[in-house]
Amino acid sequence: MTPGDPAPQANALRPLAEVPVAGAPVPLAELAEWAERYGAVAGITERGERGDFSMGLWSAEPALGVTERWRAFRRWMASRFPAVVMAHQVHSASVRWHRAPEPGWHLGDGYDGHLTAERGLLLVVTVADCIPIYLVERAGPGLGLLHAGWRGTAGGVLEAGVRALCERAGGSPSDLAVHLGVGICGACYEVGPEVAWAVRGEGATGPVHLDLRAELARRAWRLGVEEVTVSRYCTAHDGGRFFSHRGSGGDGGRMVAYLGRPGGA
Repeated sequence: MTPGDPAPQANALRPLAEVPVAGAPVPLAELAEWAERYGAVAGITERGERGDFSMGLWSAEPALGVTERWRAFRRWMASRFPAVVMAHQVHSASVRWHRAPEPGWHLGDGYDGHLTAERGLLLVVTVADCIPIYLVERAGPGLGLLHAGWRGTAGGVLEAGVRALCERAGGSPSDLAVHLGVGICGACYEVGPEVAWAVRGEGATGPVHLDLRAELARRAWRLGVEEVTVSRYCTAHDGGRFFSHRGSGGDGGRMVAYLGRPGGA
């Protein structure tokens, strides 16, 4: 903790594992606890048994393979989520509120966070070391999914998402639960002193091991969020299940993190 930060409750940050989805035609892992407690489908795609289930749209891979994987993902989700929204991510702190769009896949441009109170709308971000931040109103309809690398963290994407969700929902940060999903851990993420300064406001004279999820947890507590959980998994350590940009030397694929409440009552 940094000076002046509120001390979290002993159980404020606890590990929570994404559990593989049995019977799915695509490799998925989801937060069973969020489904039980909040009625939210919160998860992430995996590499798959052959290690080639990349969902990256901007790669040198032939488009046919990526398109077929997206179609399989959409077919699995379509009965519960007629609409999907995502964006060309730019490592920013910009977020968007989504009303119910027409059924189909909707691709925006230039922002890194999605918020909604609509059922049947699946929020999606692409990741491969960056942290997917899942937000849910524990007793309300609001949801949010944010993409946070070091630039987004330093720029305040978490703060922007929490504040926008609370403004729209009329609640407070204490009404939310936050999960910091599958991403690279501090032991595997070495950065230069300028990055550490941008994110943590602390000087350094050499390389720093930066734990983005620990920093995001501190920021969530400062905002007043009381329930914060963290994934058990690191994209680099758990490279057999997840893609890692850093772990692959920049040649890996991408996962999609997703969040929504199914359509219907």
